[in-house]
Amino acid sequence: MKDLLVSLFLFLILLVGVLVSVAFFTLLERKVLSYIHIRKGPNKVGFIGLLQPFSDAIKLFSKEQSFSLMSNLSLFYISPIMNFLFSLFLWACIPFYTMNLMFHFSVLFMLCISSMGVYTVMLAGWSSNSNYAMLGSLRCVAQMISYEVSLVLILMSFLLLIYSFDFKDLTKFQENCWFLFLLFPLSFMIIVSLLAETNRSPFDFAEGESELVSGFNVEYSSGLFALIFLAEYSSILFMSMMSTLLFMGADMMNIFFYMKLMFILFLWIWVRGTMPRYRYDKLMNLAWKSYLPFSLNMLLLYFSVVMFMMTSIS
Repeated sequence: MKDLLVSLFLFLILLVGVLVSVAFFTLLERKVLSYIHIRKGPNKVGFIGLLQPFSDAIKLFSKEQSFSLMSNLSLFYISPIMNFLFSLFLWACIPFYTMNLMFHFSVLFMLCISSMGVYTVMLAGWSSNSNYAMLGSLRCVAQMISYEVSLVLILMSFLLLIYSFDFKDLTKFQENCWFLFLLFPLSFMIIVSLLAETNRSPFDFAEGESELVSGFNVEYSSGLFALIFLAEYSSILFMSMMSTLLFMGADMMNIFFYMKLMFILFLWIWVRGTMPRYRYDKLMNLAWKSYLPFSLNMLLLYFSVVMFMMTSIS
């Protein structure tokens, strides 16, 4: 019982850390984008704008919550909350060296939880009973499902090399050589797939302001909008950490791991500040006609290499 309480307490500390990280990641994004635009970012609230995320949170959660008259109220209310909870559950599979949850099928757990986020987005758009929200959610669901297929196939190449479903085993296999060098094209493909998976620019079609007003979250305001926002940024942080684990050395006891994590996070913002929005049909062509066949071929290649190695050893 004590072990369970300690693990729950540690998971709670982890979630608080994630939420504080999300707050300062939003500040980092606004600062970096402002310097890309050659202007000053948030710099008034607190020292160099450090308290800006907290003032934004207070503003959002203290605003009046408005509900559309025609919305399906229960689903409309529950969807953002579930979306936020799923994005936090993802962190349970990160192998921290404490009494936190560490299990042998952490990659499968991650795939299951991240695929559940599709339903919350779909229900958020549908329950709003707005054409714009519905269109945004349909786009988002098609995009997330398409890139989940290629993401799983790319991940299988990594998992074949470590012969395990545990994120922790990535540490052992990257002590001498990062997977970035062994699986160079797949490492770039996984970054693009994760950008599409988290609906980030240049693949932010679910939030196309020019044609969909704001996408699937158009009817949301106040705290529920803030929860959608927090879920998105929590997922970005998790995907960045997963990328660092997968192909940039996975030693979480080393300070350089977190520097590499910061670089990947900066890359997410850098891409948003420099890349124009992609065209939707090209996005789908990229997933089904380019990434899918290429990742399948690479999977067969690494499978044959692993089989050859195993037969030669035996």
